[in-house]
Order: sequence, then structure tokens, then C-alpha cells
Amino acid sequence: MENKGGFVRQAAVLGGASLFVRLLGFFYRVPLTNLIGDRGNALYGLSYQVYIVVLNLTSVFMIATISRLTSERIALKRYRDAHTLFKTAMIFSVVLGAVGSLVMFFGADIISQFLRPLEQDASANAAYAIRAISPAIFIVSMLTVLRGYFQGMKTTTPTALSQMVEQIFNISFSLWLAFLFFDAANPAATVHLSTAGATAGTAVAAFAALCVVAFIYVRRSAELKIRAAADPTQTRETRFSQLSAIIRTGAPIAVGLIVFSVIGLLDIRMANNRLAASSAFSAEEIDVLVGQFTGKFVLLTTLPISLSMALSAAVIPEITAAHVTNDKDAVRQKTNLALRLSMMLSFPAAVGLGVLADPIIAMLFPRHPDGGWLLRYGAASIVFLAIVHVITGVLQGIGHMKIPVIGVIIGVCVKIPLNYILLAVPQINILGAVISTIACFAVAAAVNLFFLRKITGIFPNIIGTFVKPFAASVGMGIVCFAVYNIMYLFTSNLIATLSALGISVFAYGGIMLLIKGFGERELALLPFTRHKTP
Repeated sequence: MENKGGFVRQAAVLGGASLFVRLLGFFYRVPLTNLIGDRGNALYGLSYQVYIVVLNLTSVFMIATISRLTSERIALKRYRDAHTLFKTAMIFSVVLGAVGSLVMFFGADIISQFLRPLEQDASANAAYAIRAISPAIFIVSMLTVLRGYFQGMKTTTPTALSQMVEQIFNISFSLWLAFLFFDAANPAATVHLSTAGATAGTAVAAFAALCVVAFIYVRRSAELKIRAAADPTQTRETRFSQLSAIIRTGAPIAVGLIVFSVIGLLDIRMANNRLAASSAFSAEEIDVLVGQFTGKFVLLTTLPISLSMALSAAVIPEITAAHVTNDKDAVRQKTNLALRLSMMLSFPAAVGLGVLADPIIAMLFPRHPDGGWLLRYGAASIVFLAIVHVITGVLQGIGHMKIPVIGVIIGVCVKIPLNYILLAVPQINILGAVISTIACFAVAAAVNLFFLRKITGIFPNIIGTFVKPFAASVGMGIVCFAVYNIMYLFTSNLIATLSALGISVFAYGGIMLLIKGFGERELALLPFTRHKTP
């Protein structure tokens, strides 16, 4: 059952699925944005951000928690304890999920009014969308435990497969329900209902993903029970000790995730208040600006982050197994490789999105092409957030759950005053949230790197990890800018943008090869090389 292939292979599986899911997400959000507009995006972004906060509080932390605790027990050949831990976690998570769903459903009006105090009528009410998405909390509570259990056994295939099925169902049902409740004759009056239909599709999709992972578990349950019965260890953990371990391990992870997701709610709440305080914008104009931030900037900058998140998820069980067996060299090698791969992906993504910000927005959202300026100035956040995710995975893998939380909290302490000051400046307006986001994650990344060095003695190679990918990305950006502007002289924005993006991939790879930016293990991942990963 345990996968011996190493975290690079597992990260590739999960990262490939995450990228596929994110690309499908564009297929979904592009027509949805063209349907509900920037104002609808403000309602969607608010309801989805509330969902993420509650989800992190009740469920998502279980993935990293169960992954770490399971891999720890399997490394010590305590197979029976690993299996009973899974059952204990399932009961605990289902109870939390049920409470979370009920709180969201019955507290939707209060939550909506708190976050959007300028609501004036039903068409600007986000409570409908919050209620529609609330059942997903209970469903995901079971889904996360199953995903964490499989990842703890170093197999990310069930997670990857269920993510792809989930997104396919999400696209199908969310778009169908959004169009079902949309009134073309009076779109402004039905935008809240159309948005609620879109969020309801998330619950349907979560149920489909749960069915996939549950099916895989049922098929493998006999094998897992046989292995548990053959457990050579004599002592057995009690359910109480397992629950204590889950809470002790999961609480810091949950706090860190909640702080991450609360950042989004802070932006929404402070943007509504501080933009209004500037007296330069109407309530509808504020909705449009917030919608551009949540529905375009956040959407586009989180696409490349999905790969770093996959690296983080895959590295936790590997680092944990190496840590409990006191293999310090393995911890060092896996940490350096994960961070180097993350930077090789994040730098070109940040530069590419920054250079082609306006063309990309116009290509994806032709009916609502505003908001490119946020992406142009804020693409740098991708790099800092990627560092935070990868180092968080490493620190969690070696048992230091609280350190990443400290880094993010310090970042938030920087973000809040910046938001307060900048959002109220009419010339800066919603760009203030972008600037504070960059500052927040830059501080959190610096704190994580500091503690990584202090605790493990590990610090990435500056030249290989940061300088070379950055230099190659700058060269790629120049090529990308030139290709787009030349192509745009005699063709459409769509063709010019796609051509520039396609050529930039080869430009980046070529420059990295010229400056020897790829190591042996990275070269082994390229399809045109014959190197083998050692």
C-alpha cells in the first residue's frame, strides 16, 4: 500500500491534478464572471471566503494532521494504530463538520451584514450564497480525513482523482444552476440568486469527490485490515490518546489555515469600510472594485500556487518519515528540492502574469476587462506565498506546527495597518489590499525561512534557488513582452496573448539551461532528457 516512489512523484501527481483543476476552474469562472459581472463576483467571493474560513476551522486541517500522524505510525510499523486513528479522526471531523454547516446556514444573514454593511437590498445580499454552500462543510469533513489518510500512506492518487472529479462536477452544476436562476431581462435583480446557484454547485461537487475516495477506500479496506491484523507491535493506542494527538497536532495547523483564510475576510471587510470612508465611491462601485480583487486578482494569482501547495502536501509525510527515523540528510535534500522546484515554477508565473496582466484579463473576461492593474502590481505575491506554503509543509513534517502560524500572524499585523491606510486613499483604493497582501506574505516567508534555518540548519542555496530562476524569468518576461506587442500589431489579443505565453515557456526553459539553472533532479523531470532521478 505504501508508495515508495518518493515525494517528487507524488507531488507531480498531486500538482498535475491541482493544475488541471485550476485550469478547469478558469473554464468555470470565466463564463460565470461574464454572467454575474464584478458585482456578482463580490458576492461570490464573500460567500466562498466564509466557506473557506469555516472549512479550515472544521475540516481542512485534518488533511495535514492525519497525513502526518499516519505516516509517523507507518514509519514505525504501527499499522493497527494507523487504521484506528483514521476511524477516530472520521468521527471527530464529522461532528465538527455538522456544527460548521449549521452555523453557516443559520448565521448567514448576520455574517453577510457584518462583512458587507453597505448592503441596501436583496440583490446585494450574500446570505443566499452562504446558505447554498453550507452543506459542503459537512460533506468535506469526511472527504478530508480520507484524503489525509491516503496521503499519509504516501499515495496522492485518490486525492488527485477526487479533485479532478470534484472540479468537473463543480463546473457542470455551478454553471447550470447559475444560469438557471439568471434573468437576462433583469440581471441586477437576480445576481444574488445566480451567485447562490453557483455556490450550491460546490456542495454537489464535494459529494461526488467523497463518493470517489470512499469507493477507493472500500476497495482497499480488506488489504488495510489484513495489514492492521499483522501489526507486530504489542502496545495499542486508546481512542482518547489518538483524539488528543489529533487535537494537539491539528490545532496549530488549523490556526495557521484560519489565519490564512481570515486574510481574505479582512480584505473584504476592510475594503468595504475603508473605500466607503474615502467618500470617493458609491456602494455599487465598491462592489465592482472588491469583485475585481477577489474574482480576478486572487483567482489568477492562486493558479501557480496550487503547484506549491501540492509540493507542500506531498513533502509532509516524506519529511515526517525521515524525521522520525532521524535521517537528517533526507530531510535536508527533500526540503531543498521542494523549495527549488517551487521557485522554478513561481518566478516565471509571477513575471508572466505581471507582464501580460491586461491582455490576460481581457482575454479571459471580455465582457468585464477591468482589473489588470491589480495583477500587474500584485503578481509578486505568488513567490512569497509559494515560499510560505513549502516551508510550512517542511516545518509541519518535522513537528513544528506553531512556527508557520507565528509567521502568518506577524504578516497579518503588517497587513492590517497597510489596509487601513491605503484603502482609504482614492488614488490607490483596492490596490491597497494588493500591496498589503504582498507585504503580509513577504514577512511570513522571511519568518519561516528564519526559523527553518534556526531549527534545522537548512537554508536554501540563494543562487540556485532564487537568483537563477529570477534571472531566467526576467529574460522570459522580455521575450514575452516583445512577442505580444509584435503579434498584436497584426492579430487579435487572444492569439497574441496565447502566442506570447507559449513562446515564454520555451524561452524560460532555454535560459535556465543556458545558465545551468536546472540541477540533475530537475533535469530528470524534463520530458526531453534521459537523466534519472537518483
